[in-house]
Amino acid sequence: MLARQWLRSGLRTWSAARPMLARGFAAEAEAPAAEAIVPETFKQDWKKVAPNYDLPHFPSEYMAARPSVPTTLPTKLTVNFVLPHEFEMQAKEVDMVIVPATSGQMGVLPGHVPTIAEMKPGIMSVHEGTDVKNYFVSSGFAFVHANSVADIVAIEAVPLDRFDPEEVRKGVQEYTQKVSNAKEDLERAEAQIGLEVHSALQAALGATA
Repeated sequence: MLARQWLRSGLRTWSAARPMLARGFAAEAEAPAAEAIVPETFKQDWKKVAPNYDLPHFPSEYMAARPSVPTTLPTKLTVNFVLPHEFEMQAKEVDMVIVPATSGQMGVLPGHVPTIAEMKPGIMSVHEGTDVKNYFVSSGFAFVHANSVADIVAIEAVPLDRFDPEEVRKGVQEYTQKVSNAKEDLERAEAQIGLEVHSALQAALGATA
């Protein structure tokens, strides 16, 4: 019982000290943390509760410093475009990316404010000079950082020029029929997802039903 009381006391001390352990902003962090800053009271309480065990390791010991925020507006946006099975783009410098956010098409330029956006099925376009590459993404997230780096994570993404408009049109018809004929909620929900994806793809290709 006494050991539990000491442990609770130590945890309360640690919880109260957590703000002191928070990682600094990018402008304040210059190098990776070498060791965690642990309050002396926590060390003392730990020795009383578990004298034969070393102090635990903490996340702050493994955290590298955040990248610095440029003082001037960068001319390029650095993009990491990741799929579950591969890197589609890794540290690629581009002029702009447009992602199909659930709130609408979102353009990301160098110097964009930090943002997290959920993506819906639609077209993601990567602009590099006069070259524009279009991908159809099923879903995912876009993380835009203060240092003009965008991490885009998609469940699936395929270059738009690989799709056959006729097959997409057939898919729309097939899933429309499945939605109409569904007898159970699960069956209808699965058909609705298929219809949503194929409809978005059809609109992106400019195909007609």
